Amino acid sequence: MNPIVKNALLPAVAMALSAGTFAAGEHGGHHGGDAMGEPGKAENVSRTIEVTMMDNYYEPESISVKPGETIRFRVKNEGAMVHEFNIGTAEMHEAHQEEMQMMVEHGVIKGDRIDHEMMEMDMGDGHSMKHDDPNSVLMEPGDTKEIIWTFTEATDLEFACNVPGHYQAGMYGDIDFE
Repeated sequence: MNPIVKNALLPAVAMALSAGTFAAGEHGGHHGGDAMGEPGKAENVSRTIEVTMMDNYYEPESISVKPGETIRFRVKNEGAMVHEFNIGTAEMHEAHQEEMQMMVEHGVIKGDRIDHEMMEMDMGDGHSMKHDDPNSVLMEPGDTKEIIWTFTEATDLEFACNVPGHYQAGMYGDIDFE
């Protein structure tokens, strides 16, 4: 296959592999409870970790933290598409991918941009597709945002992009406890 055609098809194939129909629901509440940590306070930050999102990978590919440590993640999207930096367990990411798929199906995520008005719309049941969890940022190309997170205890965590097809294409990394 022509490499140009192959590269153009990869995002479409990845999106098709993760496609599905999901019920509308509130896009929120995915910080997973005490075991994975909690939103941190700026005055407790022990260090800042710079994270760069490219199209379907992160730099760095893994992050080491200590139980009880509060980290400021400064995340920059240098890719050409909308990406997410989300801290959670593999199971949380799998569930969150269903909501992200719904955001694509409803036109909230449009490849390289976010329709912020649609994100605020009432889905008819009092819920919106607002992406405002404290463990996650959804970003357009060129955006830089921060998350301050306290890791309360050692558990199996990863950071991931749950935009349809991105996780499956390898856009995730491990959070290792020292």
